Amino acid sequence: MSTRLNPYLQLRGQAADAMNFYQSVFGGTLELNTFAEFGGMGMPEEEQGNVMHSQLLVNDTFVIMAADVPSHMTGEFTNGTQSVSGDELDTLRGWYDAIGADGGTVNMPFEKAPWGDHFGQVTDRFGISWMFNAAGGGE
Repeated sequence: MSTRLNPYLQLRGQAADAMNFYQSVFGGTLELNTFAEFGGMGMPEEEQGNVMHSQLLVNDTFVIMAADVPSHMTGEFTNGTQSVSGDELDTLRGWYDAIGADGGTVNMPFEKAPWGDHFGQVTDRFGISWMFNAAGGGE
């Protein structure tokens, strides 16, 4: 049996929009399930169309999951920072640019870092923070 660690994002009524956006950036196969599909699960009528669980399978090692947090679960839900790394500079630069587009905020430009890689950090329009690191430098 193989094991992997997957980010699981918690959003409030934006999970479907976020996951469709991430699919437009990263590609892959997206599965979305609503609370209604599982009998409502005791959610108020207005929340039954929200995402109970979603999964974006980009490849065997790159999976993002997300759900909408029901209104009865109060408090702040922080998602930490998502880190994407590899050695394909053009691919990582493209993902960085796409995640930051359309309402995102650049926190650190994607450029050559002191340790020799290309690195950048951006917050997307859903408030999720992302770091991208392309190993090997490149130009």
